[in-house]
Amino acid sequence: MRRLYVQIFLTVVAALLIFALLAGFAWRLVGESRWTASTREAVSELIYAALPPADAPRAAHQAALERIAGKLRHDIAIFNANGVPLARLGRRLPAPDTAGSTHGWSSGSGRPAWSLRLPDGRWLVASLHRGPRPPFVGLAVTLALLALGVAVGAFPVVRRLTRRLERLRVGVDALGAGDLSARVPVEGRDEVAALAETFNRAAGQIEALVAAHKKLLANASHELRSPLARIRMAIGMHADTGDAKLRTEVERDIAELDALIDEILLSSRLDTPETQTAVEEVDLLALAAEECARIGAEAQGDPVTLQGEPRLLRRCLRNLIENARRHGAGSPIDVTVRRVGDSRVEARVCDRGPGVPESERERIFEPFYRMPGASEREGGVGLGLALARQIARRHAGEVRCEDREGGGSCFVVELPATAP
Repeated sequence: MRRLYVQIFLTVVAALLIFALLAGFAWRLVGESRWTASTREAVSELIYAALPPADAPRAAHQAALERIAGKLRHDIAIFNANGVPLARLGRRLPAPDTAGSTHGWSSGSGRPAWSLRLPDGRWLVASLHRGPRPPFVGLAVTLALLALGVAVGAFPVVRRLTRRLERLRVGVDALGAGDLSARVPVEGRDEVAALAETFNRAAGQIEALVAAHKKLLANASHELRSPLARIRMAIGMHADTGDAKLRTEVERDIAELDALIDEILLSSRLDTPETQTAVEEVDLLALAAEECARIGAEAQGDPVTLQGEPRLLRRCLRNLIENARRHGAGSPIDVTVRRVGDSRVEARVCDRGPGVPESERERIFEPFYRMPGASEREGGVGLGLALARQIARRHAGEVRCEDREGGGSCFVVELPATAP
């Protein structure tokens, strides 16, 4: 995978390499190209004419060298054809390579110096400046051109990265302005692309959450109107009667309305991560046994303790048991609690009802969803399983529906044995 820091690192390395190559080329071009053969010959002839003969004494060479050097700020030395020093001005300089070319750099004593061979075989050696260097306009222009070349080479890569960040910022602004369908293109496989994928995933989750809430409110208003309409009609038509059956129907409608309101409020609270209640040790088998006792069933398995919210875990088990009682066609309900490995706890609520088709096993956990053919009066309002899954996920667990061997369904709750 190409990472962002790798791209920046490679860009810097490439820029430095290009800079080094261009600097070396410019140095060679500026430093040596000016010393053409004719220029070297002319300088050599001038210095030769100003020097005494080669067999003159050292004092004559020294006087001539001082006269030639004058106000120059160089270390200068004269050597004979065999590399023996004849005179010098300033610090000691390395002897020239008498077997080499007629000019070049030498650093025999560790100090770089320039060597020039004179027509009679003698050598003139000069070092770098001993005082402050005057400004070099040509060098400054060269460095400026080199910097410009590096900037031009690095700009496309950097601009590509920043342009993707700008598109990501535009997407964030659009989402903040209320456009929940805002997405950004995912380009490349670096951190910027991972950030774009994270943004798109978060935007999708926000859009789905808002849509689910809208659907919840729309369905809630419908489901609330149904029992209220029946109660209103019953009261209007039989206000003066003492029919016990009617009172029972009205009481059941009122209880249904109360349960629906309670489930809607609980679902709304579970959707808010900030809403926290006390987490404590919970004996899941004991909770299952208490809920089974309400309907005359029994729970079996291993006593397992986990960290969670007792009220919510009780509600999760109650909803699954009530679902099995409602859709189990009167069959016995089997509830089993056991430990799975060292880190998971599993509770299974099974019945011998008609079962759930595989295509419906995820949809039944959607709020207000009823399976085809389910009666409004006998099938609930479709919030029980959705709440069970919300509670399980709040505890870092999950709820799923499975086939039961021999017929029927099993609803399995998996929870972590440690605190969520």
